[in-house]
Amino acid sequence: MADYVIAPPAIAAVPVRGGGSFPVRRIFCVGRNYAEHAREMGHDPDREAPFYFMKPADSMILDGGDMPYPPMTKDLHHEMELVVAVGAGGIDIAESDALKHVWGYCAGLDMTRRDLQGEAKKAGRPWDMGKGFDQSAPMGELMPAGSFDPSKGKIELRVNGQVRQSSDLAKLIWSVPEVIANLSRLVRLEAGDLIMTGTPEGVAAVVRGDVLEGMIEGVGTVRTRIV
Repeated sequence: MADYVIAPPAIAAVPVRGGGSFPVRRIFCVGRNYAEHAREMGHDPDREAPFYFMKPADSMILDGGDMPYPPMTKDLHHEMELVVAVGAGGIDIAESDALKHVWGYCAGLDMTRRDLQGEAKKAGRPWDMGKGFDQSAPMGELMPAGSFDPSKGKIELRVNGQVRQSSDLAKLIWSVPEVIANLSRLVRLEAGDLIMTGTPEGVAAVVRGDVLEGMIEGVGTVRTRIV
């Protein structure tokens, strides 16, 4: 047994549909992976190389848990996303083999302190405090991959019952296999990694009391209330 000088941190995990938990190692996020979202953020949606940022594994809120409105922001935004759970690691994964490395999928929210992100962009600084803050990643229940096809399916987010984001996974600029293959050339993917694949158009601010309910056809739902 290791002789730790402090108690080791708890293992972050996502509940699995049907029982058990999926331990989470890292959370990678793909930026601007839907054309209309890229346009609404003021960028060219043509197939530029994908880029990534990260959230800490312990930033997750499990499905149904409340999300405290975070400090140091007045502009908290929702971003509804398909999340891919890696079950088998690898480097230089071929696109044709990429889905063999997927354990499952869930619905997730990339919550964003948009004002802090915008200030960091203008200053040419990292986005970490705009994206990777505490409790910034509500996650739904993880569904084993089975025969699910991540190339299509409705993705939607409602706030207080009103549709805010509605699109289809078919509109991803970089598909799930392409993202896995590309990311595995930059880092060695490992079992336990999550990949948030990007959000469609319609991102907007939320306030305390708002209830966010997201769904992905064939995958599941995610729900949180801002408190």
